[in-house]
Parts: sequence; structure tokens; C-alpha cells
Amino acid sequence: MSRSGDSHRLLAFLFALGLCLPMQAGAVQAASRSVGESGLPIPRFVSLSSNKVNMRTGPGVRYPVAWVYRRARLPLMVTGEYQYWRKVRDIDGAEGWIHKSLLSGRRTAIVQDGVQALRASPSDGAPAVALAEPGVIGMLVACDGAWCRLEADEHAGWLPRPAIFGALPNEDFD
Repeated sequence: MSRSGDSHRLLAFLFALGLCLPMQAGAVQAASRSVGESGLPIPRFVSLSSNKVNMRTGPGVRYPVAWVYRRARLPLMVTGEYQYWRKVRDIDGAEGWIHKSLLSGRRTAIVQDGVQALRASPSDGAPAVALAEPGVIGMLVACDGAWCRLEADEHAGWLPRPAIFGALPNEDFD
């Protein structure tokens, strides 16, 4: 075998190695982003535990207040964590930081995009048990496939997953 043949194989090996390393590093990075410092998955949904909560521009009280929420049980998506602070996104896409003591693990959802029929079972053909207007917040009881069960006031029923903000696209639970 010639020396040039060995160098071609070495170049081919290094080229292949160069292609694999970024993918492996990306896979490790993606895996590390799926669990936050708290040990809980990211992203995940939480709700506000108080009727007045400040969202800040950074993770600490020295950062300015960007928004003041005045609605307990409002669902928020946790997208990051830093010590006792959670980076969150609301239904309108506003992002900021909230201290974890002001958040609850209680699952809630908010109805979006027009009046929605709460159905007796997870099916378009199921009878409607109530109508929910945009902005209604209820307890999120379960999600199964394309449907989620919501309890709002004295009514409970199933809504299509895209009709709510409060559950990840492929998240099933009960």
C-alpha cells in the first residue's frame, strides 16, 4: 500500500470523525436541555400560584419588572432554569423570569382561538357539554393524543389540544 493511500484513508477517517462529532455534541447538548437544574423536564407547564406575580427581564430581583400578572392559575411554559428562577413564556409569547415560589406545579390550561365546545368524550362527534370562551382557565386533568380534558367552573369536558395553551404537543398524562 502506498503512503498516499494511507493518507487518503486518514483524511477520510478524520472527515467522518469531524461529521460525527458535531452530531454527538448536539445530541448531548439536546439531552442536557431536557432536564433543568431542578431535575424536572424542560419545557414543562406550570401555573401562577398568586394573583399578583412579577415577571422580570432576568433571573433576580435586581432585574426590572417586564410584566405584572394578576391572574392566579394562569398557565406558563417553563423554558429554562437558573437557581431559584424559572424562565417562562405565556400564551402571547412574552418571556421572562419568575421566582419558583410564585409558581405551582398544578396543571391548568387556557382556552385560545375562539369559542370551543367541551365534549363529553374525546371525539369531534361527541355531544358538547358546555362552551368555553377564549381566556377561560381550567384545571387540566388529562391529555390523550389529540385531546385534553379540562375542568372549568362546574363543567368538564374534552377539547382538541390545539384549542388550549397548557400542554405540550406530544404530552400524554392522566
